[in-house]
Amino acid sequence: MVATPDRETTPKRLANLDKVNLLKVGSNSLREPISSEMANDEIFVSHDAYQILKYHGSYQQDNRELRKRKEGKAWQFMLRLKVPCGDVTPELYRLLDDLSDQYGQGDLRATTRQAWQLHGVLKGDLKTVVSKIMEMGSSTVGACGDVSRNVMTTPAPKVSKPYAYAREYSKVMAELFKPASTAFSELWLGEDKVAKVEYWRKDIDDAGVIAAAKYDNGRGIILPGEAEPLYGATYLPRKFKMAVTVPGDNSVDIYISDIGLVVITDDNDDLLGFNVMVGGGMGRTHNKESTFARAADHLGFVDKDDIMEVCKAILATQRDHGNREVRANARMKYLVHSLGIDAFRSLVESYLGKPIQPWREMVDWKYSDWMGWHEQGDGNLFLGLNIDNGRVKDDGEFRLKTCLRLLTDTYDIGHVLTPTQSIILKDIKPADRSGVEAILAEHGIPLIENVDPLARLSMACPALPLCGLAITEAERVMPTYIERMRTLLNKLDMGSEEIMIRMTGCPNGCARPYMAELAFVGEGVKAYQLWVGGSPVLEGRTGWPYKSKVKDKNWEETVEPLLMYWKTGRLGPTEAFGDFCHRVGQDALVEYASKYAV
Repeated sequence: MVATPDRETTPKRLANLDKVNLLKVGSNSLREPISSEMANDEIFVSHDAYQILKYHGSYQQDNRELRKRKEGKAWQFMLRLKVPCGDVTPELYRLLDDLSDQYGQGDLRATTRQAWQLHGVLKGDLKTVVSKIMEMGSSTVGACGDVSRNVMTTPAPKVSKPYAYAREYSKVMAELFKPASTAFSELWLGEDKVAKVEYWRKDIDDAGVIAAAKYDNGRGIILPGEAEPLYGATYLPRKFKMAVTVPGDNSVDIYISDIGLVVITDDNDDLLGFNVMVGGGMGRTHNKESTFARAADHLGFVDKDDIMEVCKAILATQRDHGNREVRANARMKYLVHSLGIDAFRSLVESYLGKPIQPWREMVDWKYSDWMGWHEQGDGNLFLGLNIDNGRVKDDGEFRLKTCLRLLTDTYDIGHVLTPTQSIILKDIKPADRSGVEAILAEHGIPLIENVDPLARLSMACPALPLCGLAITEAERVMPTYIERMRTLLNKLDMGSEEIMIRMTGCPNGCARPYMAELAFVGEGVKAYQLWVGGSPVLEGRTGWPYKSKVKDKNWEETVEPLLMYWKTGRLGPTEAFGDFCHRVGQDALVEYASKYAV
């Protein structure tokens, strides 16, 4: 017998609300104050409009380096697309490439969640840009805000059934949790127009997903009478992230998810259901121990016929019981942590009305970025191209932006954005392989064999000058950090070693630094908190802060003892840096470093 949710606790989602939640309630289903402010002549929007604009896929940004003395801030807007699976059609890419030149800053950025971002759009051009994206059959809805964000998936475009299921259910979840408000088409297309059906919906049972979203089991998942039956007027306490993959393939960093789904099949590769994990998340605040990064827990196994209802029950649990008083503690990871996985599972089951089955055993996790040439399984090939920190631009002899447009136009191929900010060109005919490689070479784009493994494994957030939360640099200095790390490894006769290194300009963790083997987390001007101990396959744990206030100019003095200790103290040549640090622990690392002379 599964208990019904405690009706006395449900109203908590409407009590003691912080300012952001009150703003959502008064927004008329995400319309105001955007509607009013987009009609005025200002080049910026108010703080309240900025908060609601996130749900429409845009962030207002100030380019700190373009500010003019006594003339105020240099306002512009970033647009982030919704791209389930990271799957981008050639038609959409051509449009984005054009828009970036006509209305943006002339580049595009692949995000850490398999989406495209367009930077540098002025307020007066927002409606034009968003409407063109919607008319193409794409969307920015739910790319930001306190809703389910872009659903990640293993980026390998393999045609095998498990990979096909992962892609299908990524698109299913994207539609299942899409906000119901019609504000998006009203504001950007006009009240008399309807947005074109998104291109990914043709790959799923669209009517079935719509019916599943509306289905009310009578146990509190659906909120009767609400414009948003799943979210309610307050939407979620904070952003909500999902990912889908197959056993063994942890290219998606699945343990950082609010909900992680792993495809489980039978001996014939027919779908049985999903292993479900919950409660991961990266964001934290320096010197505030009540905030922390957290790897997800295993919730259990769910049959395929129940997976949509279970995910709805998980979302309803967070909606009704997540923290809405302190925004820094509003992510679902804090709810899972405070209750414990068993009590959280029981709460989910109270919404679901049936027990969740035990977790199914799986093969061990491996990390793959799917770079280089691979067979799809249908006679075609796919090619993973490493993109340093996701920035697609032309810079001297490195002409990536021109190259991608030429490849798209020449071969009419789509691509998949990866969880590590790179790109996979798919559906390439074997006869076209040499032509593709020739175009890459002509534009200065190296194949993966010619990319330093440290760069291949690295990741950094945009940080300065556009991110308002950035304390210091990340994307712009990461290439030099990789070069300096390579020099240091060579100095120690460790030139063949590989380490997963990530960097962020603040502690919010957009580049998932806390999962990496080694991470630089912005803590001050040209200073970083150094994290160590993450898993090389990104499995089930975070690292920890080894040292604070490490200066940009001499971080090698802090890192060199750790590398030498790893070299001399590891169990064997296969023990990775992150695993070594995790095994010996903080005290041993500190003690060794204290006796080491650089």
